Amino acid sequence: MDQYIGKLLDNRYEILEIIGTGGMARVYKARCHRLNRLVAIKILREDLAQDAEFRRRFHDESQAVAMLSHPNIVAVYDVSRSSELEYIVMELIDGITLKQYMQKKGNKLNWREALHFTTQIVKALGHAHSRGIIHRDIKPHNVMVLRDGSVKVADFGIARVASGGHSTLTQEALGSVHYISPEQARGSHIDARSDLYSAGVVLYEMITGRLPFEGDTPVSVAIQHINSIPLSPREIDPTIPEALEAITMKAMAPNPDNRYSSADEMLADLEEFRKNPNINFDYNVSDFMPEAEPDDDKTQIRTPSSGSREARPRTHSQPRHSSGERRSSSERRSRRYEEDEEEDRRSGTSPWVIVGIVAAILLFLAGAVFFLTRVLSSTFTPAATYEVPKVVGENYESAAQDTELLGRFTLVVGETVADEEAEAGTILRQSPEAGSKVGEDVTQITVTISGGPDVIKMVDVYNMEYREAYLKLTGMGLKVANPTYEASEDVAKDHVISYNPPEGAELAPGDEVQLVVSSGPKEKTVMVPSLETMTEEKARSTIRLSNLTEGETELVYDDTVPEGYVVGQYPAANTEVPEGTTVNIQVSKGPDPDKQPQEVEKTITVDLPDSEGPVNVQAMMDGQVIFSETKDPTMDLTVDIPVKGKAGETKTVTIYFDGVQFTTKEVTF
Repeated sequence: MDQYIGKLLDNRYEILEIIGTGGMARVYKARCHRLNRLVAIKILREDLAQDAEFRRRFHDESQAVAMLSHPNIVAVYDVSRSSELEYIVMELIDGITLKQYMQKKGNKLNWREALHFTTQIVKALGHAHSRGIIHRDIKPHNVMVLRDGSVKVADFGIARVASGGHSTLTQEALGSVHYISPEQARGSHIDARSDLYSAGVVLYEMITGRLPFEGDTPVSVAIQHINSIPLSPREIDPTIPEALEAITMKAMAPNPDNRYSSADEMLADLEEFRKNPNINFDYNVSDFMPEAEPDDDKTQIRTPSSGSREARPRTHSQPRHSSGERRSSSERRSRRYEEDEEEDRRSGTSPWVIVGIVAAILLFLAGAVFFLTRVLSSTFTPAATYEVPKVVGENYESAAQDTELLGRFTLVVGETVADEEAEAGTILRQSPEAGSKVGEDVTQITVTISGGPDVIKMVDVYNMEYREAYLKLTGMGLKVANPTYEASEDVAKDHVISYNPPEGAELAPGDEVQLVVSSGPKEKTVMVPSLETMTEEKARSTIRLSNLTEGETELVYDDTVPEGYVVGQYPAANTEVPEGTTVNIQVSKGPDPDKQPQEVEKTITVDLPDSEGPVNVQAMMDGQVIFSETKDPTMDLTVDIPVKGKAGETKTVTIYFDGVQFTTKEVTF
């Protein structure tokens, strides 16, 4: 059994089961007793925990990641550091990895689904990059797919803040070698663009069903990232849209300067493509070229024989093609023939050289004539220009129909963005700008319009298990407040009784939702009866008849309650308690003999009356006769009466002669 199962960390997190193992840590399912919720806890491996520097970096970087808050990033709730353990407390995700999802779908996804997932991944990266965090390990294994189709990027375990952006080909990187950027493979400086390269590889794998580079060893794959060019997606599947191929290859450009400069820039292209799958981005061929090599080292670098057969070595004589420049197998054969002809030209002049020279001269002359014609035409005929009208602030639907406003121009929607202030349909930006002068060939004004505030409609979570409701709402971009618990006869324990705002309410991202959660059926209560002065037997019978449970009986000394009678109880009489509550009683053993006062004996002397015959003398105390004798007054003048009492007591003794009360005496013992 795992050593942590059943343990309570920091007197708060109860480890329930292991749910994953990685190169750096193990992940456990746990319950947070303070907030009564299930969480995931990542505990650093014991061997790595021995390295003080690694522990320090793990802790510092985990705290940085804990500051991230985005619906597409697995939330980090807590980071703990102690002498024994380093662990991170995270959101528990109910889903599977993107890698598992792809395997279930046969490794290849349709491009619309791939676009849906990639957009969310890039949004997550944009949020992390804006806070200086580089993930460094983007791959399908670290992306979780939830039941509602949303994704969350996980495992920032080797993430780095941007200021520490140097990388080495560590064992962790080798484990993800199919997705690392060329600069990671070389151990060079990395920045946010390295994450975008990895996101491009993930997109490549989703739409083609295969990885761009394969090899027998991690090192051979890493070398291919540096030196080779993968087959373009449409060479594998011609049905892939050209624009999506262009986005993929731009993200995977070997030179970081030729990639997207930011996640926002890549996201903008993804959104443009989503709106218009037939869009042409018209990227340059140089976007897909490898990084420049020194002039004295332009020899071709070949990948190891164990590498992918489809990966092609990168050379300066072999430009990569854009999505608009398809290369068929015959074209690749033609390129090889051209290389052979180059060898021929080294040994002697080829007829083709002469043909090429003649063609070049003719093209030059034609270009010169065209240039002179244009210059002379522009000199004597000024080009017509038109002023662009202002449409910013107008409603798009109205403006698009207003020919008086637009004149010769028409409106084209570039993008629709959320805006908290502008009403939906309001034009926010335009290109060309208002008042600018344009030629007669420009007839369209591209506008950005407001989609209104971001609106999230509240969904029905009644009777939903709390953890499921929490994940659903946070996945929508809402915040869930700490729940309130109430008893319920109708809703099962830990399920939602009610919520606020109500279903259908329009909310903004980050708005808070209040949940009332069932604590189970309300317990029936009874009133505890008064048991004092009852015998023990009667008290126990009364407890049973009141639907309570007989508890312990404690015997105690009591000077005022006779032995065998109840002198105390718990809970106290007339207290409302749940049915079945245990009631304990105290029963008297009578006075404590060790605490009773000592008995004292005294004598009182009483004068006898004058009488010619014997007299019966009686003494009574506490209603009892304590002395009775017959005395002869002619013989004795007095009579001595012994009395007994406890020390400190004062008693009254009544004297009778022949049945008639004669006197009383107060006696203090």
